[in-house]
Amino acid sequence: MLKAQSEKVGISFSLKFAKGARDSDMADETGVPERTQMPDQPEMPKKAEPMWYVVHTYSGYENKVKANIEKTIENRHLEDQILEVRVPLQEVIELKNGKARPVQKKLFPGYVLLHMVMNDDTWYVVRNTRGVTGFVGPGSKAVPLTETELAPVSTKEDSILIDFEVGDRVTVMDKAWEGRSGIVTDINMELQKATVNLGVFSGRDTPVEFDFLAIKKE
Repeated sequence: MLKAQSEKVGISFSLKFAKGARDSDMADETGVPERTQMPDQPEMPKKAEPMWYVVHTYSGYENKVKANIEKTIENRHLEDQILEVRVPLQEVIELKNGKARPVQKKLFPGYVLLHMVMNDDTWYVVRNTRGVTGFVGPGSKAVPLTETELAPVSTKEDSILIDFEVGDRVTVMDKAWEGRSGIVTDINMELQKATVNLGVFSGRDTPVEFDFLAIKKE
């Protein structure tokens, strides 16, 4: 599928993920072991304000990680230190076979965002949650997001998913051209239109522009 957005979003993380040890024998039901000093645990400030941080997860584990961290917050009474755990979602319109339906897609697959006070306890709890591979930051040092990096998370943008691309053969459902078949030669995501080559005049290919909903992939 092609994915279009009015503006490309993404968190520009070019930093290494932290690496840490696990102690499964001492882990609780969420996978977090009792706290011990870890060799890669960085020094934390004595006092800190809550900021947004990012952890990387195993593929497909985003919601499970979120649930595990929230359970640990409840069990260890960390509500005043880890304020929110978020898997950013975006509602997009999926166009398939000439039909439109709203679907939710992960905005940043493989990442979970946390609004938290960074200290030894919170770092340890999050870092040792099952499914978490590390904080986003150099080495083990978690780096808070900037306002620019947070902007895509809070901005709702119109987005469309279509199931055809340039070169695909499609069938036209528009009344004037219904049933005709042709090849997609151009896609304009901004106007939500596609150009299709149809054999109109003496079999010669003629480019005709259609709304996305007027064609379906064969």
